[in-house]
Amino acid sequence: MARAQSRYICQSCGAAHIRWEGQCRTCGAWNTLVETVVSPSEARKSVGPHGASLAAVPQTLNGLSEAEPVRIPTGISEIDRVLGGGLVPGSVVLLGGEPGIGKSTLLLQAAAGLAAGVGSVLYASGEESAGQVRLRAGRLGLLAGPGGDLISVVAEGEVGRIAELARQSRPIALIVDSIQTATFDELEGPAGSVGQVRECALVLAGLAKQEGIAVILVGHVTKDGTLAGPKTLEHLVDAVLSLEGERTASLRLLRATKNRFGSTEEVGVFEMAELGLAEISDPGRAFLAATNEHAPGSVTGATLEGSRPLLVEVQALVAPGGYGSPRRTASGIDTNRMSLLVAVLGKRAGIGLGSHDVYANLAGGLDLADPALDLPLCLALASSLRDKPVDRDLIVVGEVGLLGELRPVPGLERRLREAARLGFKSAIAPASRRADPPVIPGMEIHVASNIRDAIARALGSPRDSSRGDVPLGESTGQRP
Repeated sequence: MARAQSRYICQSCGAAHIRWEGQCRTCGAWNTLVETVVSPSEARKSVGPHGASLAAVPQTLNGLSEAEPVRIPTGISEIDRVLGGGLVPGSVVLLGGEPGIGKSTLLLQAAAGLAAGVGSVLYASGEESAGQVRLRAGRLGLLAGPGGDLISVVAEGEVGRIAELARQSRPIALIVDSIQTATFDELEGPAGSVGQVRECALVLAGLAKQEGIAVILVGHVTKDGTLAGPKTLEHLVDAVLSLEGERTASLRLLRATKNRFGSTEEVGVFEMAELGLAEISDPGRAFLAATNEHAPGSVTGATLEGSRPLLVEVQALVAPGGYGSPRRTASGIDTNRMSLLVAVLGKRAGIGLGSHDVYANLAGGLDLADPALDLPLCLALASSLRDKPVDRDLIVVGEVGLLGELRPVPGLERRLREAARLGFKSAIAPASRRADPPVIPGMEIHVASNIRDAIARALGSPRDSSRGDVPLGESTGQRP
């Protein structure tokens, strides 16, 4: 069989070049040439004289028939939840995450679950030897179960050899750890280069579609948290999952940023334990503080991740600023959004923080962008400035607008029911013009129309000396 040729294709205009050049001579773009395998003879087999595919026949929507995809349970319900019910045969899943976050551990546990419930699994490792994989499996306690006999491990990086082994053994799933260490013999570039990653993914995607094998790829991430490699890698796969969390914390979140067979809004919650990543039995309370002390600057909010409500503690610290510009630091919260809310507090609620340093944090290492956390953050800032804690059994939900108004958020009743289940007795929620506030047994719901009303409800009036409130702080030219 003749060796396939490679060309350098411009990712901007599509022009082909024989050798790599810094600038495309066709469109003038820099650093856009990617080495790509081309096979002219194969490309002409199914293409007509005018470029149309000879096998493609247009059909009406009613004339098409597609069976519902069959799901393969992984044995880990949190992974199945994020995937939409389990792995789909013939699909390609890309799992990304920071080094040491637990990607290989999670996939080895998923392989053991697949082996216990469905059949054999092929684990191709390009970063570790087969013995190192066995040592990890021993630490996780997987050797005593069915996985010890049904999980095959091969320390191989050449993608052609991996595909050949998969065709011979016919596993239920193929795990490649990682795609950045895989190589394609037809290309001369090093492992991890754009051309190598793209071609290896193409070969493995073709294997999945032809043989009906579910393929899971492990991907590295860059310094800014995005998946390494060409952006086309994400377009080639059917699902893109990311494992998030702080390496020093025990909790991990599994999210889907792309899923052709399910929703991208679900989230899986894990805890790093002695025997690997353990599923959290009650994710709703996983991110709440374990201590009974409720200090000023701490407010509990309710976020909604897909169909699952999660309660999270929003922490804020307001301190007098020094010389120069005041600091605005946030962890798990968008810093620009926090600066906007600081401006709204000063203009619409009379709480001036212009000369104060402001710090905000989401407990548990979460990183969320839910607008429903606007009001909890505002109340946490006001609570820290007044040095007055809010009630511990209070849950706060609401989006804050530029005019200081509170806007309703989706799934309000679901959030409040979860809070009531966990023991919260009262709530502050925005008013809705379309419907009355939901009725939750055992919970008193206070409706607020703007940020000023919400602060008065949670902390009392700043001029009520009987409640022990302190002045609002920096004068803003407005009476609170």
